[in-house]
Amino acid sequence: MSKPEGEKGDKKQASIIIKRVKKISGGHHGGAWKVAYADFVTAMMAFFLLMWLVTALKPQTKAAIASYFREGTEIVLERGGPPSPDIDRPPAADNEPINAGEGFSDSLETMNAINEAKEIQSDIKEIIEEELSDLKDQIIVELVDGNVRIEIVDKEQNPLFAVGSSALNDNAQKIIQELTKVILDVPNKVIIEGHTDSLNYKGSHYTNWELSTERASAARKILESKGMKEHRIAMVAGYASTNPLVKYDPSNPKNRRISIVILSNKTKIQKLYE
Repeated sequence: MSKPEGEKGDKKQASIIIKRVKKISGGHHGGAWKVAYADFVTAMMAFFLLMWLVTALKPQTKAAIASYFREGTEIVLERGGPPSPDIDRPPAADNEPINAGEGFSDSLETMNAINEAKEIQSDIKEIIEEELSDLKDQIIVELVDGNVRIEIVDKEQNPLFAVGSSALNDNAQKIIQELTKVILDVPNKVIIEGHTDSLNYKGSHYTNWELSTERASAARKILESKGMKEHRIAMVAGYASTNPLVKYDPSNPKNRRISIVILSNKTKIQKLYE
């Protein structure tokens, strides 16, 4: 019997299959996910570190930092605090410890005092606009050395005093009474100053020194009648014509004035008047 065609004896023809596997390094996305994950972990560590630092800060420190970013007030970090402008500080030794905390605390205290003074100034200006709009051109409110200085000035057409008299007229009394509403709301000490122009008395022993002092005292009496406590008045002084507001014109009516200085709570600023 003959064998079918294609077969040779009892041996079958074998088929050979070759499989080629393409290797992809790093899985489906490669190694890029590792870099992204590392960045994420680093960012989270930084975030939680920031949160911890924020919760560790004192409220006054937070307020000072907020003020720095809001108003651009400089925060000073120095050796042992900010140097006095009148004292030459010797250079520190290389091994001297730097007490940055004390300097930072002192600068925060200064910034808080300045911010408080700005608030008082704003409140006074608001009172002037609302209650003293007809007299606002005779009231000057400014910050001087961190203190709030109010100048109540005379005017030729609308004087605050009778010539040569220490008695305050109705307009002057109204100004001081309205300003007292703000002054009584803060615990700061107050200085009251009297000033005159350069015109002198002739043939009399009564001078601008007595006149300016008596005008300052008249303003003090109005403040006290409205509730100002005696311990808050740091000083009542008359300067005669020695400190004119309009320096180039000593006889100018604006030099006849009452000055009320609301002192800052910052000790170093208050020393200006001690």
